[in-house]
Amino acid sequence: MLNQRLASFNKVVAIGGGHGLGRVLASLSFLGDRLTGIVATTDNGGSTGRLRQDQHTIAWGDLRNCLSHLAPRPSLSSQLFDHRFVGNNELSGHNLGNVILHALDQLCVRPLDAVNLVRSLLKINTSIIPMSEASTHLTALTYCGSKIIGELSVDEMKEAPVALSLEPEVDATIEACEAIICADLIILGPGSFLTSIIPPLLLPKIAQSIQQSQAKVILIDNLTNEYAAANQFSISEKINWIHQVVGAEIISDVIQQSTLSAIEHSDNSEHSEIKFHQFDLVSSHHKGLHDKTALGDAICQITRK
Repeated sequence: MLNQRLASFNKVVAIGGGHGLGRVLASLSFLGDRLTGIVATTDNGGSTGRLRQDQHTIAWGDLRNCLSHLAPRPSLSSQLFDHRFVGNNELSGHNLGNVILHALDQLCVRPLDAVNLVRSLLKINTSIIPMSEASTHLTALTYCGSKIIGELSVDEMKEAPVALSLEPEVDATIEACEAIICADLIILGPGSFLTSIIPPLLLPKIAQSIQQSQAKVILIDNLTNEYAAANQFSISEKINWIHQVVGAEIISDVIQQSTLSAIEHSDNSEHSEIKFHQFDLVSSHHKGLHDKTALGDAICQITRK
């Protein structure tokens, strides 16, 4: 019943990165090719960071993570895609999925072609699109006027930045902008606020596409505090950040965990035009992860056509 309500949408777009976007895509996978994930490509840590440093490529880690969440399980192909090398050698710590995507990228004309080939191999109908097909780094400006470069360094900041930008400036992927403009529903989050949710919105053409879209825009808040500067932000401050970066007041609804304190509830009053919805969303496997079924049901319940 709930799935049927959301299935009436022609195009649903989810924007973000990391595990958060993967959970959203998995919870809405019943939409098939009507669902699109637009993925942040600024990560510079772990296996992805090493590939970026050595090969000057886009960040593959979050793209791989989203593909992994959507891949049929159990299957040999999904196990291979998730495999991480161990041992005392140059491959140690690298994820095979990242290496496969990078290898395919070298054989293809575009990084999106590499992603689409993996989608075909893993039998994934949902579109997964990098926010940009050019390499760029997340950059933060501090109150002292200094510049912090790289997603890892931004995550390690003790104080919240004054502003974020991308260096070098790059173009948004055309297909990402087209999907946003045609969307009936746009979902932001959950995930690392400064380093997963905000980076795609920093691309002017993505921000403009969201402004042009007639879609309802939902923000999904995190279940637990981040181990980063964004931990200092209230939900109201996060909304203000998004509106400032996009250049318009776009959010109509917010999904939050039902166990909010009275202080957190009162903080929502600043945005009286936005509807705040509370649900029990915690996964039984990990308190920091959204239960995929509960999250999908929550999105369906607040959606009206």
